[in-house]
Amino acid sequence: MPRKRLVGVVVSDKMNKTVVVKVTRRFEHPVYKKHIERSKKYHAHDEHNECKVGDVVAIEETRPLSKTKRWRVVEILQRAYQTEKMPEVEESEQL
Repeated sequence: MPRKRLVGVVVSDKMNKTVVVKVTRRFEHPVYKKHIERSKKYHAHDEHNECKVGDVVAIEETRPLSKTKRWRVVEILQRAYQTEKMPEVEESEQL
């Protein structure tokens, strides 16, 4: 039986070798027929501490690794946009 795979966004990378991934799903309300978004957070194992906040990652179900970790990061699908600091330019150099 294949393992479940989900795609979500990393919301926290404060822990060592662990990231918190927010997975959002859309579904139609059974009575009102309105589309609703619901999200859930999963703790996932990140062996090499590669994930950063904002990355879009694929996670896969695995055996229990700790009290809360039952998922592992399979791949990073999209890196978060990183804004680098621009070097300070003095006013005399601008003109």
